[in-house]
Amino acid sequence: MSDDEIPEFMPTYGVAEKIAEGVRRLTARNGGPLTFRGTNCYLLGEHEVTVIDPGPDDESHVSDLLAAVGAPIRRIVVTHDHADHAGAARRLSELTGAEVIGAAPSPARPFYTPDRVLADGDTVATEPGGLRAIATPGHTANHLCYDLADSGLLFSGDHVMGWSTSVVVPPDGRMADYMASLDRLAAIGPRTYLPGHGDEVIDGLARVAELKRHREAREAAILRALDGGDRTVEDIVAAVYIGLDPSLAAAAALSVAAHADWLEERGLVRKVADRLSRL
Repeated sequence: MSDDEIPEFMPTYGVAEKIAEGVRRLTARNGGPLTFRGTNCYLLGEHEVTVIDPGPDDESHVSDLLAAVGAPIRRIVVTHDHADHAGAARRLSELTGAEVIGAAPSPARPFYTPDRVLADGDTVATEPGGLRAIATPGHTANHLCYDLADSGLLFSGDHVMGWSTSVVVPPDGRMADYMASLDRLAAIGPRTYLPGHGDEVIDGLARVAELKRHREAREAAILRALDGGDRTVEDIVAAVYIGLDPSLAAAAALSVAAHADWLEERGLVRKVADRLSRL
């Protein structure tokens, strides 16, 4: 996505902005090439608060969050255990006594130690309504989205965002899982998605369909790049990602690797050492 295609989204840092009845959004000050304007932390409830994705373990951000809530924090719900989403979970729990609930822990990220792990379909009671966990692996193996009962809102973490596609990083992330999880969300029906980065996605179904087309087109481009002979991942990135911002080259290489894994699983390419060839 080029700069002129990135949706306008300029949060007021330090301020919890009302998104819907009983739902506010506080954006962390950790903007960057992979986080856009920063990680969105969602605050559910007015009298007792549930925090969805507390954000990075940064003192100024935690201070912003505590100042914004305006009521006791009872629970901290996590979509996945990347540091920009779950980094502050334990610190915030220690400061407030709130339970940490959500995605399963990963040995690769020991800073995240939930008190309760949610399985697909489990529900967490919050002041605005029940949050139903939806297993959506792909970006990470443990990724969960959350459907807020009777609201038409779905908290989509890093699985579906409006400003960019998700990075799928093997082996924790799998492209086959990512695509299947898009189908899973589509089957739920119309929702407004509240993502981990960027503004809300009003037509969630349209965005899911767009993401599927994007991934299918990327796969086709990778196969075309292999038509002329074997290639390294770096060769494919250069051929497919024309005009890529150099700061995103590593992320592009990871996505190509994830596509290559999925293509190999389906018997369409062969990987030998660091080279790929079409079968």
